[in-house]
Amino acid sequence: MPDKKSGKPGAPVEVVTVDRSATTRRPNSPRMAGASVHVSLAGEIGLRIVRGDYPPGTILPNEAKWSQVFEVSRSAVREAIKMLMAKGLLSSRPKIGSWVEPKERWNLLDRDVLGWYAASPDRESFLRAVQELRHMIEPEATALAAERRTEEQMNAISQALHDMEQATSLQQRTESDARFHIAILRASGNDLLVPLGVLIESALNHLFAHVTREEDNLRYALKLHENIEKSIRLQRPATARNAVRKALANTDQLIARWSR
Repeated sequence: MPDKKSGKPGAPVEVVTVDRSATTRRPNSPRMAGASVHVSLAGEIGLRIVRGDYPPGTILPNEAKWSQVFEVSRSAVREAIKMLMAKGLLSSRPKIGSWVEPKERWNLLDRDVLGWYAASPDRESFLRAVQELRHMIEPEATALAAERRTEEQMNAISQALHDMEQATSLQQRTESDARFHIAILRASGNDLLVPLGVLIESALNHLFAHVTREEDNLRYALKLHENIEKSIRLQRPATARNAVRKALANTDQLIARWSR
């Protein structure tokens, strides 16, 4: 891989042999057309990278090959590669091409990367990793919200809870659920926590898209969220912290049940 400091090629990048299907357009793949063709192409290539078709260190097919496979212009390929480079998945050098970066350089807080990660065969591992992070962060963030929240922020939390109660579909319920937790992160008063809302939103969307939630569980989950909202509203940090831990434990059980 090229030496990034000097900009000169260093040791050769190991070329990993990839299954032929990885560079073949699937028959049922939508034809890419329109102004956002490069976005669609970036999504297709990004998904293949995240699911492991192209392991780190792999040199990707060149522009001509991608152009042929997906029946798009080379300029669309170039724009797609630029998008993936901006997300940390790829690096590129003239006369060498584009290669897959190590996973630790991927921007896992990017909404697209999260979507590809959660749609990969390893999505159960992804959801468990997100839950571990939530256990580390959300209880303390919620305790801070109970101490620091403004009236406006409290209204946003309460409104999200109300929307959860009034939701008529699982999608509406999930969207309100994510908005509830994101509003709490904002109310914590720590700006560094806010970007984690994208991670939580993605995890909830992909979890509940694959898990059938029984009515009893929905009522129980709603009660847990009501306890969180009440604790923040009454500005009781310790109670808020414990309430979130109970809600996270309930989500852990859903993931465990789904993975059986």
